Amino acid sequence: MSNSSSPTEFLLKAFTDTRELQLMHFSLFLGIYLAALLGNILIITAVVCDYRLHTPMYFFLLNLSLLDLGSISVTVPKSMANSLRDTRAISYSGCAAQVFLPLFLLSAEYSLLTVMAYDCFVAICRPLHYGTLMGSRACVKMAAAAWASAFLYALLHTANTFSIPLCQGNVLEQFFCEITQLLKLSCSHSYLREVGVILVSFGLAFGCFIFIVLSYVQIFTAVLRMPFEQGQHKAFSMCLPHLAVVSLFVSTVMFACLKPPSISSPVLDLVVAVLYAVVPPAVNPLIYSLRNKELKDALRKVVQRVQCQRQ
Repeated sequence: MSNSSSPTEFLLKAFTDTRELQLMHFSLFLGIYLAALLGNILIITAVVCDYRLHTPMYFFLLNLSLLDLGSISVTVPKSMANSLRDTRAISYSGCAAQVFLPLFLLSAEYSLLTVMAYDCFVAICRPLHYGTLMGSRACVKMAAAAWASAFLYALLHTANTFSIPLCQGNVLEQFFCEITQLLKLSCSHSYLREVGVILVSFGLAFGCFIFIVLSYVQIFTAVLRMPFEQGQHKAFSMCLPHLAVVSLFVSTVMFACLKPPSISSPVLDLVVAVLYAVVPPAVNPLIYSLRNKELKDALRKVVQRVQCQRQ
């Protein structure tokens, strides 16, 4: 392949070459995907239908569920289809979509998690100003900013990646198109531009991470000063699920990006990719519903309403 050409399709890494294990992989991913769809759709329906959940926290949770639905739908169905059909191919445009959409959705999710940390901070540490700072118009603006900034970032990242000449074959060592794997196919020093963009991205992500950490330091300080145990329980039940989701998201992504080359291997890369791309969208609804009585009551009403309509 010449230096000026680019592949018309890419070959993704298969989890296994054994047919029985391919079908097992399809079944496992199908179960995870259906669980993610069910959990996130139930949360979206509950927030939309129950007027008691028309608050900033649940508005952001609805946006988070939409992002989770999108992020798991970009990579998992294609991997399932490839296992079922015993193929590894993905088109050039499909690969570009698998780069752009996860970047867009995961970046928006991280921005939204940062906004949700601010929401928790205001609710616990500035309760008298909550109505002013977290009004409906302010919430819509913050959510729109998260989506719009993520879209522009993903567009820049994707355009920069696919403007780099690729001449080292078309085989990717991952089950979906990932920027780091595409850069390995580069045949020029122009990939350094993309490395620069990645470093800037890390800087912005680290800034958001510091903001979240400082917010929770102040939140826990304020909660521990509360005189009543009931108030502490309510505060923790509101903020701990968000903290658990942030921890899961940040830890898996950071390990995927910062793991030392000495421990890197194709199998480990696959496992880590599953942890940050597949597991969080399926687990997040469970995390948010476990300690949240209001959400569990709303979900129970949704399920009962569906059962009544069937009867």
